[in-house]
Amino acid sequence: MSEKELYQQKRRAQLDEWRAEADKLKAKTSGASADVQLEMRKQIKVLEGKLDEGKAKLSELADAGDEAWDSIKGGVESAWDSLKTGFSDAARKFKE
Repeated sequence: MSEKELYQQKRRAQLDEWRAEADKLKAKTSGASADVQLEMRKQIKVLEGKLDEGKAKLSELADAGDEAWDSIKGGVESAWDSLKTGFSDAARKFKE
């Protein structure tokens, strides 16, 4: 397996993990007050947007030739950093 394929596999697995985490956060909203539910749903919507961005970056990476993937990798890393921060922030808000 090439380095590109391994990288894609790792990122897909992380994306799946984050998608499952977003689903868990959605489930937690049902027991909260209306105001808290609104804030939680807002945070989840932001996370879902970031997940879609990550998925798009992975598609872009998959479509790139082996010689161009290094340049695209930077965009993927940036999207992943944003996702990671978003999940950390949302998780912290859900615990408050």
